Amino acid sequence: MGVVNVTPDSFSDGGRWLEPVDAIAHGRRLVAEGADLLDIGGESTRPGAERPTEAEELRRVLPVIEALAATGVPISIDTMRPAVAAAACAAGARMVNDVSGGMADPAMLSTVAELGVGYVLMHWRGHALDMQQRARYGDVAADVAGELAAQVERALAAGVAEDALVLDPGVGFAKTAAHNWELLTHLDPVAALGFPVLWGISRKAFLGRLLAVDGELRPAVQRDDASVALTTYLALNGVWGVRTHTVRPHRDAVETVRRLGRSPVVHPDQ
Repeated sequence: MGVVNVTPDSFSDGGRWLEPVDAIAHGRRLVAEGADLLDIGGESTRPGAERPTEAEELRRVLPVIEALAATGVPISIDTMRPAVAAAACAAGARMVNDVSGGMADPAMLSTVAELGVGYVLMHWRGHALDMQQRARYGDVAADVAGELAAQVERALAAGVAEDALVLDPGVGFAKTAAHNWELLTHLDPVAALGFPVLWGISRKAFLGRLLAVDGELRPAVQRDDASVALTTYLALNGVWGVRTHTVRPHRDAVETVRRLGRSPVVHPDQ
């Protein structure tokens, strides 16, 4: 899943693709590098980020979705707002990637059910402004799996199709670096829920801390090699997908693992 951030404030590349013409060109590059689908978002969810208005979010993403959907590449809309999800799907998106898993706005679940599209449901404990204050767990892998299971039940009760669901453990969302590593070390509790799993690990701050020198975090754009290492690890463990800011090195890692016959990696449209 290639990331197209149509935002001024995303942690990795905020502002680079804010203009539609730049975002569209970037999306096409990601597809040329081997992206199976593109995730287009108009709201940064980095820790501490403030939310744009709904009108601004729509203004950012709709022209990009319309242009990129016309190329035939599957599009997901990264949003917590039902109205944005509906408008994006009308413009050509085929999946909703909701980092709140239906908890920011309960109407999202019924909206997704009515749209009949794929739904990435992420583990979530609160909005970006205060989510890190909620990073308290007993056993983080078991707790995240349990909370995801409850979110799944709410989605199914709202009419979301079981085969439309993809789960995301929410690396970096209401989680410390130690929590992120614990989740990655113990993949089974989330996998055991029986749904495809998407991992968003690309360039995240816990990698910057791992690679810090003299207390200085490695800058986001210099975390790509570590991100690819994690993609390799996840591919070896048969995950459904990874969400990445760059595509070719991650695609190369996945294809290499597949050639070794070590992973039942499946393209999203199969």
